[in-house]
Amino acid sequence: MESSQIASNGFISAAYVVAALLFIFSLAGLSKQETAKQGNLYGMVGMAIALVATIFNPAVSNVWLIIFAMAIGAGVGLKLANKVEMTQMPELVAILHSFVGLAAVLVGFNSYFESGHGVIISAAQQTAMNIHLTEIFLGIFIGAVTFTGSIVAFGKLSGVISSSALMLPNRHKMNLAAGVVSFILMIVFVNNGGSNFALFLMTVIALTFGWHLVASIGGADMPVVVSMLNSYSGWAAAAAGFMLSNDLLIITGALVGSSGAILSYIMCKAMNRSFISVILGGFGSTVIIDEDKDYGEHREVQAEAVADLLREAKSVVIAPGYGMAVAQAQYPVYELTQQLISKGIKVRFAIHPVAGRLPGHMNVLLAEAKVPYDIVLGMDEINDDFPETDVVLVIGANDTVNPAANDDPNSPIAGMPVLEVWNAKEVIVFKRSMSTGYLGVQNPLFFKENTQMLFGDAKETTEQIFRAL
Repeated sequence: MESSQIASNGFISAAYVVAALLFIFSLAGLSKQETAKQGNLYGMVGMAIALVATIFNPAVSNVWLIIFAMAIGAGVGLKLANKVEMTQMPELVAILHSFVGLAAVLVGFNSYFESGHGVIISAAQQTAMNIHLTEIFLGIFIGAVTFTGSIVAFGKLSGVISSSALMLPNRHKMNLAAGVVSFILMIVFVNNGGSNFALFLMTVIALTFGWHLVASIGGADMPVVVSMLNSYSGWAAAAAGFMLSNDLLIITGALVGSSGAILSYIMCKAMNRSFISVILGGFGSTVIIDEDKDYGEHREVQAEAVADLLREAKSVVIAPGYGMAVAQAQYPVYELTQQLISKGIKVRFAIHPVAGRLPGHMNVLLAEAKVPYDIVLGMDEINDDFPETDVVLVIGANDTVNPAANDDPNSPIAGMPVLEVWNAKEVIVFKRSMSTGYLGVQNPLFFKENTQMLFGDAKETTEQIFRAL
């Protein structure tokens, strides 16, 4: 019996090591467009191995109940995956982060109530208990912040909640007070060998703190927020792993947490944002948007005239944004691209680091439409080429091509690196109307002498240009 138990534990440990390696390979694969599909496959296989190994662990009871719950979850997941459009992926990711946070909270409370706190034990056992209580407290705190913060992010991304930053008086002091009070409650919680009052009060504070933290962050920083919440969910999972003494959960949580933090830092650097400021919430919220400023008159153009411009061009750059995703215009854009290339015209795509509302959102959309990887370039790779570009097609982008980021120090996006499309000879902006972008900031690009506005649904107008060519 003892030898079989040892063999079983050895098998589970080996399975966990294989799963952990596959997760690392998955992250490596996801770092490049060409290997992203393979990276996803590694992650799926690794998770399958981890689940099977955990279910058949002799220490796990009520296996059929777990399998039944997994079947329900798998059914809901499949339905959502088939239903959700690519444009809704950012809010789907945000709400999935909330599930991880909620799971960490529930695991924490379960671990607390089963820990045997309040029982007289030896000094050595007390030390171990203090460590475990600290794990429980931190796990619930991180999970609660992730839970409500992700729900607010979901609301902002889906349009249920306003994308503007919530500007409560003394909001930074309130955040600091929440952190200090939570730290004091942790000391009380651990020194008393557990305290229901301290734990429940901290949970309420953490839930409120998570909501306020994300609500205080403006729409321009939401892609960073999603990445940041991804990091939080990873640390919440790692904390749950400590509470459950599950090595694989600790490793997986640490991988997700650290990679999410690194991605958030890279994105903040690309947007000229302070990483600490974004995490603390409310970056740029003191800036006043001047809605009455007169930018002049815009010029309107028709699809046939755009086709004429493209026919005479030698170099064309397409700068896509969230509007292209909403209109599902990536497919006719690909057809237009093929048509231009067949005429000997050099065509490339310019991708801003935060184009769309999720890191890599535009890259995924273009890959879905079979656009070749070698003509999809990042902002740093293509910004210097705009002066030699004949025509730029801005399809559904707004804030990422806004010259106010360079010219207006009072703009909410001041200092943010943008695609400098205005340096091209001709700029055609595809938009439904003259409305502002996600951040609510007017774009001076629309009123420049070399810019013309092509109004209408991006998919329909792109098809019209394709037919005219």
